[in-house]
Amino acid sequence: MRVLVTGAAGFIGFHTSLRLLSRGDEVFGIDNLNNYYNPQLKHDRLAQLLERDKFKFEQLDISDRDGMDRYFSRNKPDRVIHMAAQAGVRYSLKNPHAYVDSNLVGFTNILEGCRHNGIEHLVYASSSSVYGSNKKLPFSVNDSVDHPVSLYAATKKANELMAHTYSHLYSLPATGLRFFTVYGPWGRPDMALFLFTKAILDGEPIDVFNFGRMQRDFTYIDDIVEGVVRVLDRIPEPVAFDGGRTFTPAESACPYKVYNIGNHSPVELLYFIEVLEKCLGKEAKKNLLPIQPGDVPATFADVDALMRDVGFKPDTPVEVGIARFVEWYRGYFGV
Repeated sequence: MRVLVTGAAGFIGFHTSLRLLSRGDEVFGIDNLNNYYNPQLKHDRLAQLLERDKFKFEQLDISDRDGMDRYFSRNKPDRVIHMAAQAGVRYSLKNPHAYVDSNLVGFTNILEGCRHNGIEHLVYASSSSVYGSNKKLPFSVNDSVDHPVSLYAATKKANELMAHTYSHLYSLPATGLRFFTVYGPWGRPDMALFLFTKAILDGEPIDVFNFGRMQRDFTYIDDIVEGVVRVLDRIPEPVAFDGGRTFTPAESACPYKVYNIGNHSPVELLYFIEVLEKCLGKEAKKNLLPIQPGDVPATFADVDALMRDVGFKPDTPVEVGIARFVEWYRGYFGV
């Protein structure tokens, strides 16, 4: 297939592109290569992709309406994996306009490109953040997600609603993927594992929020990519409406789906740090702090729908995933 991957120089987009290329797909990658974090990491990821014969790259911002129109018309991909977005819960408190430009305006440009160019299937990144202040665990795609606690989460919920609208109006097959705390080699420097590793090796204290009373459904990057590719290959079908009941939030009379992709096994933050300390052979200095605005104390993915529809659920334990990250980190930075 000819697959457009937005955010191809980003963490998940990079790994997804590698996987598609390895199975013989032609990958069209776009990325604006912004400086939200050190662009050198993005360039180094991109350099690996550019070594592949079936990868074509163009630097492009998804919020560029005319540029996106021209790109779709010129390249005519069969399917789209949309990973480009302004990420980060805490940064959304500091720079809300970046989230409007990328996650709302940019996503509209993606939807319009899909609508006008006969895209067979749009798969896009949502987030576990949409569950917001929900208290029921594990988080299920059948649960309401009407109470986000950060602008980032609100934009991801908006993406799901926008995709459903296009699926309804234009029969665009669209699948949203709610990712749960993704980690692994080539990961983002603004995320906990990267920050903790650097600080511990440098002898600096790490900030541990909610005084360590946090649980996260840490999900290894290879599991995320496996889920993305399996979902890409399964174009959603409408659910038949018999008039006798109302749809759950996960159902629709149009070709639209939403799935959780998480390890369905939440890990205590302090244990996560303990495993990292063992892998690094060095103890962390912990700076215990209150929970931050926009944060939630626990995440936990119900992946029954993913297992039912594509026969897969993530299962890489943090002991394995963290060890692989540390091996990559030492090699990449020569530590």
